[in-house]
Amino acid sequence: MTGFIGGRLRLGEPMSRHCSWRVGGPADRFYLPGTLEDLQDFLRRFAIAPITWIGLGSNLLIRDGGIRGTVVCLSNALDEIALAEASLIRAGAGAGAVKIAHFAAKAGLAGAEFLAGIPGTLGGCLAMNAGAHGGDTWGLVEWVDVLHPDGQSQRLSRTAFQIGYREVRGHGDACFVAAGLRLTPADRDSVMHRLRAWQEHRAATQPLEWPSCGSVFRNPPGDHAARLIEAAELKGMRFGDAEISTQHANFIINRGTARAEEIEALVATARHEVHRRFAVDLQPEMRTLGEVADV
Repeated sequence: MTGFIGGRLRLGEPMSRHCSWRVGGPADRFYLPGTLEDLQDFLRRFAIAPITWIGLGSNLLIRDGGIRGTVVCLSNALDEIALAEASLIRAGAGAGAVKIAHFAAKAGLAGAEFLAGIPGTLGGCLAMNAGAHGGDTWGLVEWVDVLHPDGQSQRLSRTAFQIGYREVRGHGDACFVAAGLRLTPADRDSVMHRLRAWQEHRAATQPLEWPSCGSVFRNPPGDHAARLIEAAELKGMRFGDAEISTQHANFIINRGTARAEEIEALVATARHEVHRRFAVDLQPEMRTLGEVADV
């Protein structure tokens, strides 16, 4: 590991350590910033393109050949959460969605409870408009701070972006580093009750004991990806240690030593079979990064 003032720079870092599927080859350069100022200085002076931004890696499939250029990881950095106003939370992009949900509930603010069901950081939630239980991230956003590849920061209102179901357009190569989330004052106990109920539901219906990325596919209009995959009789299908979960068909789990190529093959098989049987084109909710390993 190479030391770096104001952060840590690692060479050849195994990305399986930073992906919730626990798969993925090495990153050429892997940077963990200490502060926003450290990150800005690093981008201006030391970053090697291309730059890949990650948080907890909970919606990522990183291929076995790894990632070229520089990976910047905001997990455990830029993770502050505070009340900016009476009903406005300012949170850094590295703050966990679950922590934001609990912070809001304890402050007697409603609207962020669904974040307790998302195992990622705010940055990832902003990038993909993550949601659950009928709520989505950008429904809360009043403004965001973005950081451009040259290290320049900028504050933008939500109107600067095109927001869709599990997608956000308009930020180009910039990375989200913070956001202002507007919530609604409410009875603290009621908010905490809803938050805990949703967490209990998630624990009862999802295979949380195994590494996964969460939901693999977006729900198609008027239907559910899990229902379609189950109807295609794909529950339990395995390639190596990669398996379509028997508990929740929209989860692909790593039962031990799965490789990214095996997970990717299951994703392709599920898409093919659902389209063949039901003429529905499932769209991945997770992102695939990196290169295929040399044989």
